Amino acid sequence: METTDIPLHLIVLIPLLGAAVNGLFGRRWSEHLIAGIGCAAAFLPFLLSVEAFMALRETGAEALRQPALFTWFASGSFKVEVGFTVDHLTSVFLLNVTGIGFLIHLYSVVYMQGDAGYFKFFAYLNLFLFSMLMLVMGENLLLMFVGWEGVGLCSYLLIGFWHHDNANADAGKKAFITNRIGDFGFLLGIFFIMYAQSEAGLPISLSFEALAADATRFSGYATVIGLCLFVGAAGKSAQMPLYVWLPDAMAGPTPVSALIHAATMVTAGIYMVARMNFIYVQSPEAMTVVACVGAFTALYAATMGFAQTDIKKVLAYSTVSQLGFMFVGVGVGAFGAGLFHVITHAFFKACLFLGSGSVIYALHHEQDIRRMGGLWKKMPITAWTFLLSTLAIAGFPLMSGFFSKDEIMWKAFATQNLLVPGWVLWLVLVLGAMCTAFYMVRVFCLTFLGTYRGGAGGHHDAHGHDDHGAHGAHGDIHESPALMTLPLIVLAALAVFGGLLGLPHWISHTNLFEHWLEPVFVAAKGLKFLDNTSLELGLMGVSVGLCSLSALLAYAMYNGTLQQTPARLAAQFQPVYTLIYNKYYFDEVLSFLVVRPTKGLARFCYRVVDDGLIDGLLVNGTAAVVNLSGRLTRLVTTGDVQRYATLLFVGLWALVAFWVAG
Repeated sequence: METTDIPLHLIVLIPLLGAAVNGLFGRRWSEHLIAGIGCAAAFLPFLLSVEAFMALRETGAEALRQPALFTWFASGSFKVEVGFTVDHLTSVFLLNVTGIGFLIHLYSVVYMQGDAGYFKFFAYLNLFLFSMLMLVMGENLLLMFVGWEGVGLCSYLLIGFWHHDNANADAGKKAFITNRIGDFGFLLGIFFIMYAQSEAGLPISLSFEALAADATRFSGYATVIGLCLFVGAAGKSAQMPLYVWLPDAMAGPTPVSALIHAATMVTAGIYMVARMNFIYVQSPEAMTVVACVGAFTALYAATMGFAQTDIKKVLAYSTVSQLGFMFVGVGVGAFGAGLFHVITHAFFKACLFLGSGSVIYALHHEQDIRRMGGLWKKMPITAWTFLLSTLAIAGFPLMSGFFSKDEIMWKAFATQNLLVPGWVLWLVLVLGAMCTAFYMVRVFCLTFLGTYRGGAGGHHDAHGHDDHGAHGAHGDIHESPALMTLPLIVLAALAVFGGLLGLPHWISHTNLFEHWLEPVFVAAKGLKFLDNTSLELGLMGVSVGLCSLSALLAYAMYNGTLQQTPARLAAQFQPVYTLIYNKYYFDEVLSFLVVRPTKGLARFCYRVVDDGLIDGLLVNGTAAVVNLSGRLTRLVTTGDVQRYATLLFVGLWALVAFWVAG
């Protein structure tokens, strides 16, 4: 690890400063000044991140580190310092978070114009960047947990940004509470790490460098630690059964969906599992759970994209599904493949969300794809970028998503590190990829092709806004402003060419992305995978062929000769359609089994335990007893000396009588 002169702490602190300045003083400032401060607080960390990346590349060091800023707390030999580290894994996430974060800040300059909370929105975005950067740059688990909690708080603030709408406020609370459930598992994992060190008679440390240096000390606790940490990852990265917050999070402004729920926050769980790889490689049981939950989530969430009609909800379930692919990657031990899909997904999914926001902006915040159509000629830049990103997520050959998803599917098939056969995971992922290709082509066709099916005059959105002056009539629909389309163009280009960073071995001798991450995953070198290029290419051909057929079928059904088929299938298989449309009633089942009993328990604790027992019996009851004893005592404490003498005489004779009788 090399000490660097690059001010790494400024990468974290500049967004915090931007949040403080806009949050405290922005109410009185113009939108131009607010946006300038907010965007600068995202762009400057990006420049510093590029500098750190180049320094890491040129020096050949395993990591760059500054001296600790200060000691947070110390207890005996246990000490937690506030310091920041940039290694090969951190550098990738730094570029991703700050680069895409800046583009989304730029997009928000126009999208949020005229909103009464304009200054708060940019303050919250900057605060989110600070939390996410703290999460990936913190040199120990506790600093990661601070950032972990910070992004949870920011998601609550941003999802419920338009909080005067109860649905948005409820969505924010749902995200916050669901994440708290996962965070409890994360905390348990940290406690077990400390307990394992104590049992081994070793000094307790939560520094990643110290933990990775002697990871074998956790061999007896690797499974329980890995599973506890995965509970936290499942909450933050929306895996079964804790995925329920993410689709509802689409209630927030569209830039929020792109930043938090596509490119950065939801990948925090993947980052944490990858960072703790030295724990997971010691437990096939924990790796099997991670991979199986990821595979099931990938297919389960993908099927829900068939029937959803809200353009952002479709993309939300797509995000849940793609996160499942990433967990399969890190779960089978192909950490590089899983993280490569994190990066490519950030490119095309951020572009898709911002593209959907561009459409929503032009249609008076209309989000129902049944009321869209025919927008290709009206919004060509949005349409082209959306199409390229659709092809990328669908795994079209030579696009970025093709390389990252194919690598995960092959590694899932070839793994020899789990307790389940790899072909089962591969089959589930292929089905999930087919579903992805189908519903993404469906969304594109219903949005941009065919004829316009919306109303003539647009409407106000659920937040009382008039979409900042946008037009809803078909004749008035036009392309979004340049500050909104420029990020779309950049992200679409990355979605097309980003795959060049991770070309597979049958094209390039060296996979640049995985080679860059090798120093971080030294512990994973002992993992075993089947090596058969012919079989890999054959399986790739099968998956590409099936996904292509699925995409062509969707095109025929929603813009071709089979356009009557969806309605007929929905009518013929009404129970199945209703089940999928209502998301398998998972929210209702969860509400019945968990939410309602929890609320009932809370009401019982409030009314019986708190109000009745504690307040009523202990507090008020004690006061009543004291009050009654005071009243009784007052009857004899009159100040009359003769009465006192009489009582003394009677008492004395009573004692004598008692003694004689005894």
